[in-house]
Amino acid sequence: MHIYANPTRFLSLARWLMPLLFWSGLVLSLGAVAWGLFIVPPDRLMGETVRILFIHVPSAWLGMGGWTGIALSSAMLLIWKHPLAALSARAIAVPGMVFCAICLATGSIWGRPTWGTWWEWDGRLTSMLVLLFLYAGYIALTEAAEREGSSSKIAAIFGLVGAINVPIINRSVVWWNSLHQPPSITAGKSAIEATFLVPMLAAVVGFSLLFGAIVLMRMRALIAQSQVEARLRRRALDDDVTAPVPAMEQA
Repeated sequence: MHIYANPTRFLSLARWLMPLLFWSGLVLSLGAVAWGLFIVPPDRLMGETVRILFIHVPSAWLGMGGWTGIALSSAMLLIWKHPLAALSARAIAVPGMVFCAICLATGSIWGRPTWGTWWEWDGRLTSMLVLLFLYAGYIALTEAAEREGSSSKIAAIFGLVGAINVPIINRSVVWWNSLHQPPSITAGKSAIEATFLVPMLAAVVGFSLLFGAIVLMRMRALIAQSQVEARLRRRALDDDVTAPVPAMEQA
């Protein structure tokens, strides 16, 4: 990983990797969602509402995966002082928050006909809502640090502490009596029929590739922004040095 600590090396990698992730992810995502929406038959229990899961499940995966990425980047920043770690965490935060919000919205839409309510203070739903608030808090912290030119260590610590919520989300349906269905996919086995499982996994992979492309786009934009700001600061210093001394000061 340290070989890509240099922004120049990272940008050379991102230049070809970003379009590869984007276009492959876009094609796979659109194909998987179309497969789930128009080809897969209705479920015998959930009926037509099963189709929303082809968006809901990848969004839930990336909502939790996004914060895991923030935690890993935060650890790299605090332990190894990786130069791009803070930028990668910032780049992950916004798309992670968007997918978390999509997960909550699609879950509510699915829950209305299934549970008879838009929202329930269920362990899974509540912990996912907490994750959305954590994203908002992290974004606010990083923007404040950037605006004031302060250290990003506070945001990194927040990213590590917030990671405690990820296993809580994952195990909430096991630990507490929950309206939400129990884990359908566990180590080595699945309770989902192949008719639904294959397009769902394809959607997860496709959305993940798109997520990676978006993160690389945002990292490139953040690097470019920091380079422009550094040039402006250097120019301002040069202008101060070369500015003519007033006559009164010369005297």
